[in-house]
Amino acid sequence: MKRKSEQKMTFDKLGKTPVLKDLVARAELHRQAEEQVLAALPEDLVKGTRFVSCKEGELVLSAETAGKASQIRFRQHEIMEKLRENELFRFVWKLKVKVAPPRFRQKPAFKKAPLSKENARLLKEEAGHTKDKALREVLEKLASHVRD
Repeated sequence: MKRKSEQKMTFDKLGKTPVLKDLVARAELHRQAEEQVLAALPEDLVKGTRFVSCKEGELVLSAETAGKASQIRFRQHEIMEKLRENELFRFVWKLKVKVAPPRFRQKPAFKKAPLSKENARLLKEEAGHTKDKALREVLEKLASHVRD
């Protein structure tokens, strides 16, 4: 059994392993393939589209929305024709598009619309017609929140 100090791998040792070199080379090839695929896509479909894989002539892409995936499928012959000009995608004959929505989406900040003078006037008018004292006070308080 190895000692703990021998079991720990440092980053220096990782750079010398053939597995890591192979992994980095494959990641670089994937990045280059994705660049070529995105260059072949129409400009309006590039954002939100990713290259997944290309095996045995089947090209797999992922799109953020179903609408974008449908547009890619609709224009698949045009896209594959452009891609076949590249040596890497010369034998592509099938295009598959998967929908993969983003994991986290930024929610827009909720903005309260200011109360208009007309709505404030209507609230005061309604408060004047209300017999319930608590409800009248609430309506008057709401009406006082008007902004110019």
